[in-house]
Amino acid sequence: MSEKIDVLVIGAGPAGSVSASMIHQAGYSVRVVEREKFPRFVIGESLLPRCMEVLDDAKFLDAIKAKNFQEKSGAKFMKEDKIADFNFSDQFSKGWTWTWQVQRAEFDLTLITEVEKMGVPVNFETTVTAIEFFEDESSVTTVQRKDGSTEKISARYIVDASGYGRVIPRLFNLDKPSNLDPRKAVFAHVQDKRRNNYDEPNRIIAVMYAPGVWTWIIPFSTGVTSLGFVGSYDFFKTLPESQADQFKTCINGNPYLKKRFGDAEWVFEPRKLEAWSATTDKFYGNGFVLTGNVTEFLDPIFSSGVMFATVSSHTASKLVIRKLKGETLDWDNDYTNFIRQGVDTFRTFVMAWYDGTLEKIFFSKNPDPEIKRQICSVLAGYVWDKNNPYVRDHGTALKRLAKLIDVQEKLSSL
Repeated sequence: MSEKIDVLVIGAGPAGSVSASMIHQAGYSVRVVEREKFPRFVIGESLLPRCMEVLDDAKFLDAIKAKNFQEKSGAKFMKEDKIADFNFSDQFSKGWTWTWQVQRAEFDLTLITEVEKMGVPVNFETTVTAIEFFEDESSVTTVQRKDGSTEKISARYIVDASGYGRVIPRLFNLDKPSNLDPRKAVFAHVQDKRRNNYDEPNRIIAVMYAPGVWTWIIPFSTGVTSLGFVGSYDFFKTLPESQADQFKTCINGNPYLKKRFGDAEWVFEPRKLEAWSATTDKFYGNGFVLTGNVTEFLDPIFSSGVMFATVSSHTASKLVIRKLKGETLDWDNDYTNFIRQGVDTFRTFVMAWYDGTLEKIFFSKNPDPEIKRQICSVLAGYVWDKNNPYVRDHGTALKRLAKLIDVQEKLSSL
């Protein structure tokens, strides 16, 4: 049995790094265990402004700035010759007006390296095989190293930031399916040699490819661009069998993409990601809290993954610190309900993207400037600002707006 620590953090991605930093800064002993070897490739390369205040509080901003990642000031949505442009400097909520587009392997390594510099032990290639919880909320976690040796780690509390690994939900059967339709993505990094031929070439763009199908274009500061296609399984069944041929076919099926990327060199062969949406019955339990993708991952369309990972870990870490101090907490109200409110807001926008509601809104003629600012704040990640009607009334606000646009378009055609 190793020496007892205050908090064991499972996972060394952004969620784990934020938790480890915040808890260490509060003066508690922390240890991080991570199944993978870093750096490692992971998707989710576009950040949102809402995570900047978290990265600042966790003392990561200087290290990230030193990497010269591509700055991101907004997002564009494209359908044929129509463009909907959202600039984070023109949003409803007060907050950060920019963030980054990052190569996640380098970004994640930067964060966890800063955690190690703080003096927090980080064990890579270390897999959690079992956890035993006790009535006093302490636990003993069994881990296995790459060489096959095992160790038992005793901790007062556990933060599960294991992402797609979903350690505690899998060990204790807490997983449940998301209510979002299963989808697939085929993507690669490409040499974007024609980037500068286009207006604002470094902006992230989401291209509406076909009904329910879209393309992400995420330029990096290195000249490489992340290019991916997202759609239903039925859509991909209409394409050639191999991922490489699917990727080529999709590029050649859109005039803009063909012109910009038709002969682009691939940094790596196209890969796939599928059936990513998952959730869990509860976000906390006796001696643990779940953060980041372990709670729920929605969809890549609005780049919400890293934002939810960092904000949930930041929120959970502050509560864990209070717990270690002996305070009595209302986890349901202060954590679960808080995180779910933000997730549910983005879920509404994700579903509205795929059912055509946002297409109608984004590409409407003469959009109301104030409404656009309010929607921009949601796209920036400020999904907890209930002064914003598209946060407070997200379930109905988008539908009402789409109906109003329908009426206006009919009247203008008379």
